[in-house]
Amino acid sequence: MSRIFIALSSLLLAACGSNHYGKPASAPPQPIETRFEITRGVVYTPAGWPAPLTADIYRPQGPGPFPSVLAIHGGAWKRGDYGYTDGLSEELAQRGYLVVNIKYRLVPQYVWPAQLRDVQQAVRWMRSAAGRKFGVDPRRIGTFGYSAGGHLAALVAGVADDPQWGAPGTAIKAVVAGGIPSDLPRFKHGELVPAFIGGPWEQKSADFVAASPVTHVHRGHPPVFIYHGGLDSLVPIEQAEVYREALARAGVTHEYFVIRGHGHISAALADNAAMEAALEFLDRYLR
Repeated sequence: MSRIFIALSSLLLAACGSNHYGKPASAPPQPIETRFEITRGVVYTPAGWPAPLTADIYRPQGPGPFPSVLAIHGGAWKRGDYGYTDGLSEELAQRGYLVVNIKYRLVPQYVWPAQLRDVQQAVRWMRSAAGRKFGVDPRRIGTFGYSAGGHLAALVAGVADDPQWGAPGTAIKAVVAGGIPSDLPRFKHGELVPAFIGGPWEQKSADFVAASPVTHVHRGHPPVFIYHGGLDSLVPIEQAEVYREALARAGVTHEYFVIRGHGHISAALADNAAMEAALEFLDRYLR
């Protein structure tokens, strides 16, 4: 009986543990802990933007400039707001990061590439008005998102210098992307991705490809931390795998954290080890 119990316990631990690939041998800077203040509902879009969009700003104590993170919520590109990433923003700010936690335009009223353009505008704003007013360090800006937010966090970094999809002033220093839909043609027979793109694969195949982070991996791409639930059925783990493989082929520095035993939603909520590894990653590349 005891042997059976030990065997079952070992299987359970294996199913619910985690794997961290690509972690550098060198330790990151020692983490810090600080107080912070929040300024809510700051408009980051210019006059004439298709919709006025706002951000909550989490500013650590001190004179700055601060390493900064653009927090991007998930919600299948069709729902959610910065309330989804309040907890993340607080944790980052407590660790000494200035956080810009944004709203962006949502499906079905707005489709691709509206969401990318909103995120790019947020990065430009961080380098200009937010830098002057709140203390963003323009040389140290990272992105952090989960699910649709992870997709946008990776995409804005990948296309920064792209002649068609990039935008001046949108370079990113480091990316954290959780539960990432990285290769959108693999979802061409679903509902969420065609709704995001604004049409079916048969009519919009080029946009499915262009909107995929895996398309825009290149040598010189900023470092990426990927985390993903091993039992994710909404965004299968192969999405993280193909992204990781593309990063490896291009020689891009990356870390990959698999949260075994968790699906798409629970992976976002249940694994403190993944979050701590992501924070150490940001410390390594932004601090």
